[in-house]
Amino acid sequence: MPNQEAINMSNTSNKNTGSCRYLSMISSFFFICLSIPLLSQKPDSLDIKIGQMIMVGFPGQEVKKDDPTLQEIKDGKVGGVVLFEKNIKAKNSYTQLKQLNWALQSAAQQPLFIALDHEGGKVNRLKEKYKFPKTVSAKYLGEVGSLDSVRFYGEIYASTLAGLGFNVNFAPVVDLSINKNNPVIHKIERSYTDDPGVMTLFAQEMIKAHDRFHVVSVVKHFPGHGSSHADTHLGIADVTDYWQSKEIEPYKNLIDRGQVKAVMTAHIVNKRLDTVGLPGTLSHPIITGLLRKKLGFDGVVFSDDMQMHAITKYYGLEKAIKLSIQAGVDVLIFSNNIPASKERTVDAVHRIIKALVESGEITTDRIDQSYRRVIRLKSWMN
Repeated sequence: MPNQEAINMSNTSNKNTGSCRYLSMISSFFFICLSIPLLSQKPDSLDIKIGQMIMVGFPGQEVKKDDPTLQEIKDGKVGGVVLFEKNIKAKNSYTQLKQLNWALQSAAQQPLFIALDHEGGKVNRLKEKYKFPKTVSAKYLGEVGSLDSVRFYGEIYASTLAGLGFNVNFAPVVDLSINKNNPVIHKIERSYTDDPGVMTLFAQEMIKAHDRFHVVSVVKHFPGHGSSHADTHLGIADVTDYWQSKEIEPYKNLIDRGQVKAVMTAHIVNKRLDTVGLPGTLSHPIITGLLRKKLGFDGVVFSDDMQMHAITKYYGLEKAIKLSIQAGVDVLIFSNNIPASKERTVDAVHRIIKALVESGEITTDRIDQSYRRVIRLKSWMN
Protein backbone atom coordinates (compact mmCIF):
# COMPACT_ATOMS: atom_id res chain seq x y z
CA MET A 1 0.00 0.00 0.00
CA PRO A 2 1.43 3.45 -0.94
CA ASN A 3 0.69 5.04 2.44
CA GLN A 4 2.42 2.24 4.34
CA GLU A 5 5.42 2.46 2.05
CA ALA A 6 5.63 6.17 2.78
CA ILE A 7 5.56 5.47 6.51
CA ASN A 8 8.33 2.91 6.19
CA MET A 9 10.46 5.30 4.14
CA SER A 10 10.05 8.08 6.68
CA ASN A 11 11.25 5.81 9.46
CA THR A 12 14.37 4.99 7.42
CA SER A 13 15.53 8.51 6.69
CA ASN A 14 14.47 11.85 8.12
CA LYS A 15 15.61 13.74 5.05
CA ASN A 16 12.98 11.90 2.99
CA THR A 17 10.13 12.90 5.32
CA GLY A 18 8.83 15.64 3.03
CA SER A 19 8.82 13.34 0.01
CA CYS A 20 7.06 10.62 1.94
CA ARG A 21 4.33 12.96 3.09
CA TYR A 22 3.91 14.09 -0.48
CA LEU A 23 3.56 10.47 -1.63
CA SER A 24 1.03 9.83 1.11
CA MET A 25 -1.02 12.83 0.06
CA ILE A 26 -0.90 11.71 -3.58
CA SER A 27 -2.01 8.17 -2.71
CA SER A 28 -4.88 9.46 -0.59
CA PHE A 29 -5.96 11.79 -3.36
CA PHE A 30 -5.80 8.88 -5.84
CA PHE A 31 -8.01 6.76 -3.58
CA ILE A 32 -10.57 9.56 -3.29
CA CYS A 33 -10.60 9.99 -7.06
CA LEU A 34 -11.32 6.29 -7.54
CA SER A 35 -14.30 6.63 -5.23
CA ILE A 36 -15.84 9.62 -6.99
CA PRO A 37 -17.69 7.72 -9.78
CA LEU A 38 -19.71 5.89 -7.15
CA LEU A 39 -21.03 9.13 -5.70
CA SER A 40 -20.98 11.65 -8.50
CA GLN A 41 -24.24 10.83 -10.25
CA LYS A 42 -26.99 12.32 -8.07
CA PRO A 43 -26.60 10.03 -5.03
CA ASP A 44 -29.77 11.57 -3.58
CA SER A 45 -31.83 10.79 -6.68
CA LEU A 46 -34.57 8.21 -6.18
CA ASP A 47 -34.34 7.22 -9.84
CA ILE A 48 -30.63 6.41 -9.52
CA LYS A 49 -31.14 4.44 -6.32
CA ILE A 50 -33.94 2.38 -7.84
CA GLY A 51 -31.82 1.74 -10.93
CA GLN A 52 -29.13 0.18 -8.77
CA MET A 53 -31.70 -2.42 -7.65
CA ILE A 54 -32.43 -3.68 -11.17
CA MET A 55 -30.45 -6.32 -13.08
CA VAL A 56 -31.52 -7.42 -16.55
CA GLY A 57 -30.50 -9.75 -19.34
CA PHE A 58 -29.01 -8.41 -22.55
CA PRO A 59 -30.61 -9.44 -25.86
CA GLY A 60 -27.67 -9.61 -28.24
CA GLN A 61 -24.00 -10.39 -28.77
CA GLU A 62 -22.83 -6.85 -29.41
CA VAL A 63 -23.84 -3.37 -28.36
CA LYS A 64 -25.68 -1.21 -30.87
CA LYS A 65 -26.09 2.52 -30.43
CA ASP A 66 -29.88 2.34 -30.54
CA ASP A 67 -30.14 -0.63 -28.17
CA PRO A 68 -32.75 0.20 -25.48
CA THR A 69 -30.82 -1.63 -22.74
CA LEU A 70 -27.74 0.47 -23.48
CA GLN A 71 -29.79 3.65 -23.14
CA GLU A 72 -31.30 2.40 -19.87
CA ILE A 73 -27.80 1.78 -18.54
CA LYS A 74 -26.76 5.30 -19.58
CA ASP A 75 -29.85 6.74 -17.90
CA GLY A 76 -29.01 4.98 -14.64
CA LYS A 77 -32.13 2.81 -14.69
CA VAL A 78 -30.11 -0.41 -14.65
CA GLY A 79 -27.45 -1.32 -12.10
CA GLY A 80 -26.50 -4.73 -13.45
CA VAL A 81 -26.58 -7.05 -16.45
CA VAL A 82 -26.59 -10.85 -16.46
CA LEU A 83 -25.35 -12.68 -19.55
CA PHE A 84 -26.05 -16.16 -20.88
CA GLU A 85 -24.71 -18.48 -23.55
CA LYS A 86 -26.93 -16.74 -26.11
CA ASN A 87 -24.70 -13.67 -25.70
CA ILE A 88 -21.57 -15.55 -26.86
CA LYS A 89 -20.58 -15.82 -30.51
CA ALA A 90 -19.40 -19.19 -31.77
CA LYS A 91 -16.13 -17.74 -33.12
CA ASN A 92 -13.64 -15.32 -31.59
CA SER A 93 -15.66 -15.71 -28.41
CA TYR A 94 -13.18 -14.28 -25.91
CA THR A 95 -12.63 -11.02 -27.77
CA GLN A 96 -16.32 -10.62 -28.64
CA LEU A 97 -17.45 -11.17 -25.05
CA LYS A 98 -14.79 -8.87 -23.65
CA GLN A 99 -15.83 -6.15 -26.11
CA LEU A 100 -19.47 -6.59 -25.13
CA ASN A 101 -18.71 -6.29 -21.43
CA TRP A 102 -16.43 -3.31 -22.00
CA ALA A 103 -19.12 -1.49 -24.00
CA LEU A 104 -21.76 -2.16 -21.32
CA GLN A 105 -19.49 -1.07 -18.49
CA SER A 106 -18.39 2.06 -20.35
CA ALA A 107 -22.01 3.19 -20.70
CA ALA A 108 -22.76 3.05 -16.97
CA GLN A 109 -22.96 6.14 -14.78
CA GLN A 110 -21.79 4.04 -11.84
CA PRO A 111 -19.91 0.72 -11.94
CA LEU A 112 -22.14 -1.95 -13.44
CA PHE A 113 -22.62 -5.43 -12.06
CA ILE A 114 -21.87 -7.77 -14.99
CA ALA A 115 -22.82 -11.27 -13.92
CA LEU A 116 -22.74 -14.85 -15.13
CA ASP A 117 -23.69 -18.28 -13.77
CA HIS A 118 -20.28 -19.97 -13.87
CA GLU A 119 -20.61 -22.87 -11.44
CA GLY A 120 -18.74 -25.38 -13.57
CA GLY A 121 -20.01 -28.60 -15.10
CA LYS A 122 -23.48 -28.37 -16.62
CA VAL A 123 -24.19 -24.85 -15.34
CA ASN A 124 -21.52 -23.14 -17.36
CA ARG A 125 -21.91 -20.55 -20.12
CA LEU A 126 -18.20 -20.36 -20.99
CA LYS A 127 -17.91 -23.75 -22.64
CA GLU A 128 -14.86 -25.42 -24.11
CA LYS A 129 -16.42 -25.26 -27.57
CA TYR A 130 -15.95 -21.49 -27.36
CA LYS A 131 -12.27 -22.06 -26.45
CA PHE A 132 -12.72 -21.29 -22.76
CA PRO A 133 -10.96 -23.37 -20.06
CA LYS A 134 -12.44 -26.69 -19.02
CA THR A 135 -14.73 -26.69 -15.98
CA VAL A 136 -15.83 -29.48 -13.67
CA SER A 137 -19.02 -29.91 -11.65
CA ALA A 138 -19.32 -29.26 -7.94
CA LYS A 139 -20.25 -32.93 -7.50
CA TYR A 140 -16.98 -33.96 -9.15
CA LEU A 141 -14.97 -31.74 -6.79
CA GLY A 142 -16.88 -33.09 -3.82
CA GLU A 143 -16.11 -36.66 -4.83
CA VAL A 144 -12.42 -35.88 -5.40
CA GLY A 145 -12.43 -34.37 -1.91
CA SER A 146 -9.41 -32.15 -2.44
CA LEU A 147 -9.35 -28.51 -1.36
CA ASP A 148 -6.36 -28.02 -3.67
CA SER A 149 -8.59 -29.01 -6.60
CA VAL A 150 -11.21 -26.49 -5.50
CA ARG A 151 -8.55 -23.77 -5.31
CA PHE A 152 -7.17 -24.76 -8.71
CA TYR A 153 -10.50 -24.61 -10.51
CA GLY A 154 -11.64 -21.61 -8.48
CA GLU A 155 -8.69 -19.59 -9.73
CA ILE A 156 -9.32 -20.70 -13.31
CA TYR A 157 -12.97 -19.66 -13.07
CA ALA A 158 -12.27 -16.33 -11.36
CA SER A 159 -9.34 -15.31 -13.56
CA THR A 160 -11.32 -16.15 -16.71
CA LEU A 161 -14.28 -14.09 -15.55
CA ALA A 162 -12.13 -11.14 -14.48
CA GLY A 163 -10.26 -11.18 -17.79
CA LEU A 164 -13.55 -10.99 -19.68
CA GLY A 165 -14.86 -8.10 -17.61
CA PHE A 166 -17.28 -10.00 -15.38
CA ASN A 167 -17.35 -8.92 -11.74
CA VAL A 168 -20.13 -11.15 -10.34
CA ASN A 169 -20.37 -14.93 -10.39
CA PHE A 170 -23.62 -16.54 -9.25
CA ALA A 171 -21.70 -19.29 -7.50
CA PRO A 172 -20.91 -21.31 -5.50
CA VAL A 173 -24.04 -23.34 -4.85
CA VAL A 174 -24.17 -24.20 -1.15
CA ASP A 175 -27.39 -26.21 -1.37
CA LEU A 176 -26.81 -29.52 0.37
CA SER A 177 -27.29 -32.55 -1.85
CA ILE A 178 -30.00 -34.03 0.37
CA ASN A 179 -32.53 -35.32 -2.17
CA LYS A 180 -30.68 -37.49 -4.68
CA ASN A 181 -33.63 -37.20 -7.08
CA ASN A 182 -33.61 -33.40 -6.96
CA PRO A 183 -34.00 -32.39 -10.63
CA VAL A 184 -32.37 -28.96 -10.33
CA ILE A 185 -29.53 -29.56 -7.82
CA HIS A 186 -28.23 -33.11 -7.34
CA LYS A 187 -29.19 -34.58 -10.72
CA ILE A 188 -27.24 -31.92 -12.58
CA GLU A 189 -24.30 -32.12 -10.16
CA ARG A 190 -24.45 -28.60 -8.73
CA SER A 191 -23.75 -29.49 -5.09
CA TYR A 192 -20.43 -30.49 -3.50
CA THR A 193 -21.92 -32.61 -0.75
CA ASP A 194 -24.73 -33.24 1.72
CA ASP A 195 -22.41 -32.48 4.66
CA PRO A 196 -22.67 -28.85 5.86
CA GLY A 197 -19.15 -28.85 7.31
CA VAL A 198 -17.55 -30.07 4.10
CA MET A 199 -19.75 -27.71 2.10
CA THR A 200 -18.46 -24.80 4.17
CA LEU A 201 -14.81 -25.69 3.49
CA PHE A 202 -15.30 -26.14 -0.25
CA ALA A 203 -17.40 -23.01 -0.69
CA GLN A 204 -14.90 -21.04 1.37
CA GLU A 205 -12.04 -21.92 -0.96
CA MET A 206 -14.09 -21.10 -4.05
CA ILE A 207 -14.99 -17.70 -2.58
CA LYS A 208 -11.38 -16.96 -1.64
CA ALA A 209 -10.26 -17.67 -5.20
CA HIS A 210 -12.82 -15.21 -6.55
CA ASP A 211 -11.88 -12.62 -3.93
CA ARG A 212 -8.32 -12.59 -5.21
CA PHE A 213 -9.59 -11.37 -8.58
CA HIS A 214 -12.25 -9.06 -7.11
CA VAL A 215 -15.06 -11.11 -8.58
CA VAL A 216 -18.09 -11.20 -6.27
CA SER A 217 -19.20 -14.71 -5.29
CA VAL A 218 -22.96 -14.98 -4.78
CA VAL A 219 -23.75 -18.01 -2.65
CA LYS A 220 -27.09 -19.66 -3.42
CA HIS A 221 -29.96 -20.56 -3.02
CA PHE A 222 -31.07 -19.30 0.39
CA PRO A 223 -32.54 -20.83 2.58
CA GLY A 224 -31.74 -24.13 0.84
CA HIS A 225 -32.86 -25.81 -2.37
CA GLY A 226 -31.13 -29.17 -1.93
CA SER A 227 -34.12 -31.02 -0.47
CA SER A 228 -36.60 -29.90 -3.13
CA HIS A 229 -38.50 -32.34 -5.34
CA ALA A 230 -39.39 -29.79 -8.02
CA ASP A 231 -37.78 -27.19 -10.27
CA THR A 232 -38.71 -23.56 -9.53
CA HIS A 233 -38.05 -22.69 -13.18
CA LEU A 234 -41.27 -24.58 -13.89
CA GLY A 235 -43.44 -23.81 -10.88
CA ILE A 236 -43.78 -23.91 -7.09
CA ALA A 237 -41.33 -26.08 -5.17
CA ASP A 238 -42.63 -26.72 -1.66
CA VAL A 239 -39.93 -28.11 0.62
CA THR A 240 -41.92 -27.85 3.86
CA ASP A 241 -41.97 -31.62 4.36
CA TYR A 242 -38.39 -32.22 3.22
CA TRP A 243 -36.27 -29.26 4.32
CA GLN A 244 -33.71 -29.86 7.09
CA SER A 245 -32.36 -27.24 9.47
CA LYS A 246 -28.78 -28.19 8.57
CA GLU A 247 -29.34 -26.55 5.18
CA ILE A 248 -28.78 -23.19 6.90
CA GLU A 249 -25.41 -24.21 8.39
CA PRO A 250 -23.16 -23.40 5.39
CA TYR A 251 -24.61 -19.88 5.27
CA LYS A 252 -24.17 -19.39 9.01
CA ASN A 253 -20.61 -20.71 8.96
CA LEU A 254 -19.54 -18.56 6.01
CA ILE A 255 -21.29 -15.44 7.32
CA ASP A 256 -19.72 -15.91 10.76
CA ARG A 257 -16.31 -16.05 9.05
CA GLY A 258 -17.01 -12.82 7.17
CA GLN A 259 -16.73 -14.49 3.78
CA VAL A 260 -20.15 -13.80 2.29
CA LYS A 261 -20.58 -10.58 0.33
CA ALA A 262 -23.74 -11.58 -1.54
CA VAL A 263 -26.50 -14.18 -1.35
CA MET A 264 -29.07 -15.31 -3.92
CA THR A 265 -32.55 -16.24 -2.77
CA ALA A 266 -34.52 -19.37 -3.61
CA HIS A 267 -38.10 -19.33 -4.89
CA ILE A 268 -38.91 -22.37 -2.77
CA VAL A 269 -41.86 -22.45 -0.36
CA ASN A 270 -41.00 -23.47 3.20
CA LYS A 271 -43.87 -23.13 5.67
CA ARG A 272 -41.58 -24.06 8.51
CA LEU A 273 -39.82 -20.73 7.95
CA ASP A 274 -42.74 -18.71 6.54
CA THR A 275 -46.12 -19.88 7.79
CA VAL A 276 -47.94 -17.92 5.07
CA GLY A 277 -46.15 -19.97 2.43
CA LEU A 278 -44.55 -17.21 0.38
CA PRO A 279 -41.57 -18.23 -1.77
CA GLY A 280 -38.24 -17.39 -0.13
CA THR A 281 -37.59 -14.48 -2.48
CA LEU A 282 -40.83 -12.80 -1.39
CA SER A 283 -40.64 -13.74 2.29
CA HIS A 284 -39.86 -11.17 4.99
CA PRO A 285 -39.49 -13.87 7.68
CA ILE A 286 -36.92 -15.71 5.54
CA ILE A 287 -34.87 -12.81 4.13
CA THR A 288 -35.10 -10.19 6.88
CA GLY A 289 -36.02 -12.39 9.83
CA LEU A 290 -33.66 -15.31 9.25
CA LEU A 291 -30.89 -14.09 6.93
CA ARG A 292 -30.59 -10.49 8.09
CA LYS A 293 -31.47 -10.60 11.78
CA LYS A 294 -30.74 -14.15 12.95
CA LEU A 295 -27.66 -14.82 10.80
CA GLY A 296 -26.49 -11.19 10.87
CA PHE A 297 -25.97 -10.77 7.12
CA ASP A 298 -25.83 -7.17 5.86
CA GLY A 299 -24.45 -7.78 2.38
CA VAL A 300 -26.28 -7.69 -0.93
CA VAL A 301 -29.21 -10.03 -1.51
CA PHE A 302 -29.91 -10.89 -5.15
CA SER A 303 -33.22 -12.43 -6.12
CA ASP A 304 -33.21 -15.53 -8.24
CA ASP A 305 -34.68 -14.74 -11.64
CA MET A 306 -38.02 -13.00 -11.09
CA GLN A 307 -39.24 -14.49 -14.37
CA MET A 308 -39.06 -18.08 -13.22
CA HIS A 309 -42.48 -19.69 -13.21
CA ALA A 310 -42.52 -20.14 -9.42
CA ILE A 311 -43.05 -16.36 -9.39
CA THR A 312 -44.72 -15.48 -12.71
CA LYS A 313 -47.44 -18.16 -12.53
CA TYR A 314 -48.65 -17.15 -9.08
CA TYR A 315 -47.81 -13.49 -8.53
CA GLY A 316 -48.35 -10.44 -10.68
CA LEU A 317 -45.37 -8.25 -11.53
CA GLU A 318 -46.24 -5.44 -9.13
CA LYS A 319 -47.01 -7.77 -6.22
CA ALA A 320 -43.81 -9.78 -6.76
CA ILE A 321 -41.69 -6.62 -6.86
CA LYS A 322 -43.34 -5.16 -3.76
CA LEU A 323 -43.05 -8.34 -1.70
CA SER A 324 -39.43 -9.01 -2.69
CA ILE A 325 -38.26 -5.51 -1.74
CA GLN A 326 -40.27 -5.56 1.48
CA ALA A 327 -38.73 -8.97 2.21
CA GLY A 328 -35.22 -7.49 2.01
CA VAL A 329 -34.01 -8.23 -1.53
CA ASP A 330 -31.56 -5.60 -2.82
CA VAL A 331 -31.20 -6.51 -6.51
CA LEU A 332 -34.08 -7.90 -8.58
CA ILE A 333 -33.08 -9.98 -11.60
CA PHE A 334 -35.15 -10.01 -14.79
CA SER A 335 -33.12 -12.11 -17.20
CA ASN A 336 -35.64 -12.34 -20.07
CA ASN A 337 -34.13 -15.80 -20.56
CA ILE A 338 -36.92 -18.08 -19.29
CA PRO A 339 -38.99 -19.74 -22.08
CA ALA A 340 -42.64 -18.64 -22.23
CA SER A 341 -42.19 -15.99 -19.54
CA LYS A 342 -43.67 -12.57 -20.19
CA GLU A 343 -40.98 -9.98 -20.84
CA ARG A 344 -40.53 -7.48 -18.05
CA THR A 345 -39.15 -4.19 -19.35
CA VAL A 346 -36.80 -2.01 -17.34
CA ASP A 347 -39.19 0.93 -17.65
CA ALA A 348 -42.05 -1.12 -16.23
CA VAL A 349 -40.03 -2.42 -13.28
CA HIS A 350 -38.50 0.98 -12.52
CA ARG A 351 -41.89 2.70 -12.77
CA ILE A 352 -43.51 0.16 -10.43
CA ILE A 353 -40.83 0.52 -7.76
CA LYS A 354 -41.00 4.31 -7.89
CA ALA A 355 -44.80 4.27 -7.64
CA LEU A 356 -44.59 1.95 -4.62
CA VAL A 357 -42.24 4.42 -2.92
CA GLU A 358 -44.39 7.42 -3.79
CA SER A 359 -47.47 5.65 -2.40
CA GLY A 360 -45.65 4.77 0.82
CA GLU A 361 -45.94 1.01 0.35
CA ILE A 362 -42.14 0.88 0.23
CA THR A 363 -40.25 3.42 2.32
CA THR A 364 -37.40 5.58 1.06
CA ASP A 365 -35.33 4.20 3.93
CA ARG A 366 -35.81 0.68 2.52
CA ILE A 367 -34.52 1.87 -0.87
CA ASP A 368 -31.60 3.63 0.84
CA GLN A 369 -30.64 0.39 2.62
CA SER A 370 -30.31 -1.48 -0.66
CA TYR A 371 -28.52 1.42 -2.34
CA ARG A 372 -25.89 1.56 0.42
CA ARG A 373 -25.30 -2.19 0.28
CA VAL A 374 -24.97 -2.19 -3.51
CA ILE A 375 -22.59 0.79 -3.58
CA ARG A 376 -20.47 -0.72 -0.80
CA LEU A 377 -20.12 -3.96 -2.77
CA LYS A 378 -19.30 -2.12 -5.97
CA SER A 379 -16.61 -0.17 -4.12
CA TRP A 380 -15.04 -3.48 -3.07
CA MET A 381 -15.08 -5.02 -6.53
CA ASN A 382 -13.35 -1.99 -8.04
